[in-house]
Amino acid sequence: MEDILRPIYQERASQSNTLGVLLIEKKQKSSHITDSFDVILLIVVKEAEQPLFIKHYTYDNKKAAMHVVAESLMQEWLLLGTNRRIFEWVHEAKILFDRNEYVADLKTELREFPFNGRKIKMGLEFAKLIRRYVDGKALFESKQFLDAYNHVVHSLHHLARLAVIENGLHPELTVWHQVKQIEPEIFKLYEELVNSEETLEKRLELLFLASEFMIHSRTTIGSSHLLEVLSGKEHWLFNEIMNEEELIPYSVDLAVLLEYLIEKRLIEVVNIETKGHGVFHRCYRAI
Repeated sequence: MEDILRPIYQERASQSNTLGVLLIEKKQKSSHITDSFDVILLIVVKEAEQPLFIKHYTYDNKKAAMHVVAESLMQEWLLLGTNRRIFEWVHEAKILFDRNEYVADLKTELREFPFNGRKIKMGLEFAKLIRRYVDGKALFESKQFLDAYNHVVHSLHHLARLAVIENGLHPELTVWHQVKQIEPEIFKLYEELVNSEETLEKRLELLFLASEFMIHSRTTIGSSHLLEVLSGKEHWLFNEIMNEEELIPYSVDLAVLLEYLIEKRLIEVVNIETKGHGVFHRCYRAI
């Protein structure tokens, strides 16, 4: 297989812009890792006009996919977790070409999972968790139980991912398998939500009570990245927070997260006078 694809990847490897070429093969007939392809060629490049370029090939009644990924997009995937397969791809891949040990260093970084990287990822998962929890509770209180259920399932998933990261691991596609070993209490909550014979309303009511405690116990670690950045200034306008480079990934979940942290007295509101009588700029400060 590698011999057949060699002309394709050697052409890419000869280009100075190429940082690494990785080969990921399908191990089992039903394997999900390669998206039903027999092989994936993952090529990481320094710069590209198109951050992601994908090309499909057929050979010997088999199929292959070539993914050419810009380094900036690769880093975004790894930070935000927006392409969860990439962790498995890098972990499982055979290195065909590696310029200045770029891929080897990447594998080491993923394996060791530096604390600063973990802190950012925990912050992002915590923000998503709070968004789903708050929206789900509002829907529950308005008796929209099916919609509330959908949000609660997602909130538990973010709680599970947060627990995995907290334990120094990358969340995999089989996150519930990981959580069952690491945090059985969260796994039990999920099981009770989907398998209980109680009414949906009762299941949700019990879960909100239980998950509130679990969220509270992770508030300090989940908000540490955001609070660390905010402590760099006396106070912030919301637009300043939203456009701060390190906080841009929080995006749509930012407002809900800030209000939650105000409620928990980790952030306080600072009112700054405007030219309008009785109208103030609402600013935020880490306590």
